[in-house]
Amino acid sequence: MAEVLPLKALHYDLDAVGSLQDVVAPPYDVIDTATRAELLERSPYNAVAIDLPKPYGETGPQAEDGEDPYAQAARAIHAWKQAGALVADSEPSIWAMEQEYSGPDGSAHTRHGILARVRVEDFDTGQVLPHERTLPGPKQDRLELMRATRCNLSPIFSLSTLDPWPLVEREVGFDEPWGEATDASGTVTRIWRIDDPGIHDELTALLADAQLLIADGHHRYETAIAYRDEIGGEGDHNYTLMALTGLDDPGLSIFPTHRLLSGFAGDPERQQRLGEGLRELFEVTEVETDRVDPLGEDGVGVFGLYDSHHKRAFRLRLKDTAELDRLLEGMPEAYRRLDAAILETLVLKGIAGLSEDDILAKRGIGYAKSVEDSLRLIDDGTYDVAFVLRPIPVDQTKAICESDANMPPKSTYFYPKVLTGLVFNPLA
Repeated sequence: MAEVLPLKALHYDLDAVGSLQDVVAPPYDVIDTATRAELLERSPYNAVAIDLPKPYGETGPQAEDGEDPYAQAARAIHAWKQAGALVADSEPSIWAMEQEYSGPDGSAHTRHGILARVRVEDFDTGQVLPHERTLPGPKQDRLELMRATRCNLSPIFSLSTLDPWPLVEREVGFDEPWGEATDASGTVTRIWRIDDPGIHDELTALLADAQLLIADGHHRYETAIAYRDEIGGEGDHNYTLMALTGLDDPGLSIFPTHRLLSGFAGDPERQQRLGEGLRELFEVTEVETDRVDPLGEDGVGVFGLYDSHHKRAFRLRLKDTAELDRLLEGMPEAYRRLDAAILETLVLKGIAGLSEDDILAKRGIGYAKSVEDSLRLIDDGTYDVAFVLRPIPVDQTKAICESDANMPPKSTYFYPKVLTGLVFNPLA
């Protein structure tokens, strides 16, 4: 059973910090140095100061020069509590969340969900399901931060097979939200605090029969498992902060992440091997550049291609699945028909000769969230070849999660991200 409960949140006092807008931040793994500095200019209490503490040797807002960055984050939380910027609720709440956004394709959506604490389960129980491979470095970083702060600072975004929104929607109504923030992409996030214990009990009962699919935050969830096992016994450390959206929510969208390759422009022989290999496995048809996106195309293994040599766009369509099925024998059909897995198996590892380590370490491979960025990075010489992918249907994502297979890295792009700083979940 999935155990979804209200939390006694640690959160900002908006009267003290000014507005939620000033103190929230994107998830740590999409923040570069310039963005971090910009967020801290908005407010010294911005969540980035604790969720992405400075490296050793730098001076943070509440830290001495040379301090351990994880200790620095813990010191900041303590100082913010003392200053009244952070307050701890004495009673548990569920937090309703709404996000209005325009997708990378320009389409408008409104996604709904809740913020709650969820019991940490091992993956083999089948209650919480992953869909992507993880790397050891980020997990160690998050574990050190969790040990120091004893908090979940950033919610894991998960999809629920049962939708919690209808139960909280009637409570939200037309009330003013507790807080509202607009991120750099224009996404408007609103949250409402739901204090009614009756609603809490209804949500817990409803979601007890749900499966939860991790959409964004695999490293954080595996860190939560490690921290739970490290502490041992019962307690708040057996739970983690999650943002839960129903799989049937009409505002849920899954966008593709496109693949970019380097190391071909200066190597004519390798470039020729790639071209010959693609023509052997795929039907290759030239298309107008504005039709390079295969969105809406039917069939197995359909991609857009654009490269720095031809500066022209092509449509790739897999000729047959025999070689693919041979190489992926034993994998579930939903995985064998996944565009990202087809590209990784036949092209990246096959024709281009990349190893598993190359892909995980991003050696010779990069990623782009939009078709426009993909083409720009080819035209400016950053990369040499772009493969444009289609979005993954929600049903296919669910089928792969329910199997023993994990998708290749960056197979899904769940947009928008859930902000850090809406609420924090104390673990002690």
